[in-house]
Amino acid sequence: MASTTFAGPVTSTAGFISGSDSLVSIAADTTITAAAHAGRTMNLNIASGATVTLPAASGTGNTYRFFVQTTVTSNNYKIQVANANDTMSGVAVVANDGGATASIFETAADSDTITLDGTTTGGILGGHIEIQDVASNKFRVLINQAATGSEATPFSAAVS
Repeated sequence: MASTTFAGPVTSTAGFISGSDSLVSIAADTTITAAAHAGRTMNLNIASGATVTLPAASGTGNTYRFFVQTTVTSNNYKIQVANANDTMSGVAVVANDGGATASIFETAADSDTITLDGTTTGGILGGHIEIQDVASNKFRVLINQAATGSEATPFSAAVS
């Protein structure tokens, strides 16, 4: 079945099938679109990092998931909003490298960028980020990942 839009509820008696089409490889700087990326998982798989720019937030409910498939070893993985009006609200839950502990980092009112550096802010194999377009100019974000060293927030205000 090709891409289909439904106006009402959808019921599947046998469940929904996900497959290779639900995974998208990110191996260079990318501006994602709702049509090509919403509901899919973007695998971050370039050790030299990449910048991903989200579509403008308009309250579509679209969800964008990211999985760190390759630990970033130089530069950063960055996920940023499309314009200076959009912001992110949510938390990052970070497994600390010392013992069975975690750090939790909240977004600030002006957070619009996630930066994963391969050490203190994450970007290590296995990290997961979920971002949802929840309102005009607003994304909801949840990050689950590991970090090393002196763990630090991955959130900043960098888009102007």
